[in-house]
Amino acid sequence: MEYRRFGKTELQISVLSCGTMRCLDSQAQMTDTIASAITAGVNHLETANGYGESETFLGNTLKKFDRDRYILTTKICPTPDLQEFRQTLEQSFTRLQSDRIDCLAIHGVNTLEHLECIQNGCMAIVQEFVAAGKINHVGFSTHGSLELIQATIATDLFAFINLHYGIFFRRNEAAIEQAKAKDMGIFIISPGDKGGMLYTPPETLVEYCAPLTPLATNYRFLLQDSRIHTLSVGPANPEEWTLPLDSIQGIEEEGQIFDRLHNKLQASLGTDKCSQCYLCLPCPEDINIPEVLRLRNLAIAYDMDAFGKYRYGMFENAGHWFPGRKANNCTDCGDCLPRCPETLNIPELLRDTHNRLAGKPRRRLWQE
Repeated sequence: MEYRRFGKTELQISVLSCGTMRCLDSQAQMTDTIASAITAGVNHLETANGYGESETFLGNTLKKFDRDRYILTTKICPTPDLQEFRQTLEQSFTRLQSDRIDCLAIHGVNTLEHLECIQNGCMAIVQEFVAAGKINHVGFSTHGSLELIQATIATDLFAFINLHYGIFFRRNEAAIEQAKAKDMGIFIISPGDKGGMLYTPPETLVEYCAPLTPLATNYRFLLQDSRIHTLSVGPANPEEWTLPLDSIQGIEEEGQIFDRLHNKLQASLGTDKCSQCYLCLPCPEDINIPEVLRLRNLAIAYDMDAFGKYRYGMFENAGHWFPGRKANNCTDCGDCLPRCPETLNIPELLRDTHNRLAGKPRRRLWQE
């Protein structure tokens, strides 16, 4: 296992982190999964107050291990009710049965209102716990817009960041560069699942990533970047560690694979390819046009229809965690057309995406 300096925290963190959102079925499931992680050299364990029984199961498990064998992170959501925020934070300590949390992330800084809650009282409460030696480092997790992420980084309140980024989603690259300039720890969220459902890839993607797996391709893309320190793995059981651990063992053909994927995208989409400039926004109907068309890009180029349906089904069902309305809300108003540097027929492409990907509505994993 490789370890990297987690920015200004100075923690030496394993390049794979164990997220616990899927270890919710039983105490035994959690204990076995964490034991497998630590045995493999994973030293970063990550949970959240909102992940069902995760903190409780993890707290029971951690009693079995020496404290110096792991870095403990939990996350709590900001709220304007400061009494509720304080109670939630105290509850996390109780559930985890710990008097010290290495890293606390303010969870889901996804809207400007969340950032305002942090600045208007939540951070002051957190700093009380820091001063008392109960929290060592404070960061934030986000599913928000690039602009919001950059504004949050610019507050200089945080030592680390958890965010989405990967070979199939590069919108947040500027935030990664900004975080690096601030010497922040950089933790990539869900590169396997929300990075493209890469545990169960389509055959086309398997072909274009060979001799690596698609999961290994994304892991290599991320870990070749020295700005990035650790990737989240969310195993539901010990057996699900095998593929991630195998994926970070090295062969040196990554560059050719990245080029092959890029060329396939260009050839498959032609003049219909959305390059994700985001200039089409805002949409009067609140359609997240770039994300809709990104899912279309992936479905057409790599047959990632299952991933597209998974993510597209979250529009209108996951709140601020995945904002925007479905593409069938387009009214052909034409506001986006003069702003598109590629002169795409955006309304037509939106309709095509909806026809391809509309299916069962989806919620957040722990809400299902």
